[in-house]
Amino acid sequence: MADIPAGFLDLLTQKKAFANIATLQPDGSPQVTPVWFDYTNGVVRVNTTTGRVKGRNLSVGSKVALSILDPDNPYRYIQIRGAVSNKTTDGAVAHIDSLAKKYLDKDVYPWHSAKDTRVIYEITPAATQTMG
Repeated sequence: MADIPAGFLDLLTQKKAFANIATLQPDGSPQVTPVWFDYTNGVVRVNTTTGRVKGRNLSVGSKVALSILDPDNPYRYIQIRGAVSNKTTDGAVAHIDSLAKKYLDKDVYPWHSAKDTRVIYEITPAATQTMG
């Protein structure tokens, strides 16, 4: 597990920075999606619904990369490479609500749908690269 450099923790814990997550399609081609995320207990957590492309590409052990730009300075960023270490539906609705609070200042995720099954993917950092 790679440590996040202290000078870049603000991008993961304090700012409304989006992450671009790169996953691999079944044919090996890359797929990139901007996502909301949080960072807790040494892992990056992203949330999606079953059926979305990134969710179909992710399972425990899947390799991923995240690029997180500073919203105040796009020349400052952190790249995190790692693997999905956990996948769960437990607490996923509460998690997306907490991300809605972070990114939209809303207590509840405004696009909840009863037909959606939400999933949390935990990504354990294996390597980081920074600039800025």
